[in-house]
Amino acid sequence: MKFEEKIKKLEEIVATLESENNDLEDSIDKYSEAMKLVKECDEQLKNIEEKVNKIVTENGNLEDLEIEE
Repeated sequence: MKFEEKIKKLEEIVATLESENNDLEDSIDKYSEAMKLVKECDEQLKNIEEKVNKIVTENGNLEDLEIEE
C-alpha cells in the first residue's frame, strides 16, 4: 500500500474512532490497525529520508548529505 493510501486509511480510522457509535472491541481493533499503519508510515519515511540524504555528485558517485540539526 502506498504511503498516501496509508495516511488516508489512518484518517478514516480516526474518524471512526471519534464517532460515538463504537463498541469497545471494534475500537480496540481499529486502534491496533492504526498503530500498525503508523509504524509502517514511520518506516517508509525513514527510508525516504535516507534516500533524500544522498545526492549524486558530478562523477555519478553517491555522497551522503550532512544535515545540520
